[in-house]
Amino acid sequence: MNTGESFIAHLVELRKRLLNSVVAVLLVFIGLFPWASDLYTLLAQPLLAKLPKGGQMIATDVTTPFFVPLKVAMMAAFLIALPYILYQIWRFVAPGLYAHEKRLVWPLIIASTILFFCGMAFAYFVVFPVVFGFITSAAPQGVAVMTDIDKYLSFVLSMFMAFGVTFQVPVAVVLLVRMGFVTVAKLREIRPYAVVGAFVIGAIFTPPDVVSQFMLAMPLWLLYEAGIVVASWSKPIEKAADAG
Repeated sequence: MNTGESFIAHLVELRKRLLNSVVAVLLVFIGLFPWASDLYTLLAQPLLAKLPKGGQMIATDVTTPFFVPLKVAMMAAFLIALPYILYQIWRFVAPGLYAHEKRLVWPLIIASTILFFCGMAFAYFVVFPVVFGFITSAAPQGVAVMTDIDKYLSFVLSMFMAFGVTFQVPVAVVLLVRMGFVTVAKLREIRPYAVVGAFVIGAIFTPPDVVSQFMLAMPLWLLYEAGIVVASWSKPIEKAADAG
């Protein structure tokens, strides 16, 4: 097979994997569609539980009450189908990987997915109740806290992304050590800078209140330490390959 035919074959395979992924998300979305409003209510529960008696969320655009729950259902469908999507990505890239790379990539994909879900769960069950409780209690006297549902969704998605990515730190640390870009000793040496960086990231990617910043920075630091511990158990990939 010449270079042109090989390139076309890769494009056909990529199209197949993308189509499979899109179909999977759409099928899950169709199944979730009847409960789209319930999914949004569940997503909004951390804020609704902290609103004063009689407080409620609002919709400022005509189409918002219809489209925002659909966005939530689509997000849920993507998350439910994510393991299958990752499997499709794996099927596409696996033929081009060496045996030792395959042994490294698949565990990293699984760990990364689990950690991302853990980050979202941490944000939903731990961070949101504290942050929303702080925000609603800090509202001036006579000010009614009524958040637009679309803006709330944007806020929640940004927080999910921030904490999901933050929880990837152990995977990143282990990968850097396995690839030989950095040593465990060096990671321990730059620990003070990592702590400062964690609080800087917390200040950038969270709302401008100390509570949420601290609740992102602390897990980021602890996950960095966890990555060092796990990385200390493994060898750089070149050495592991030579040993095999």
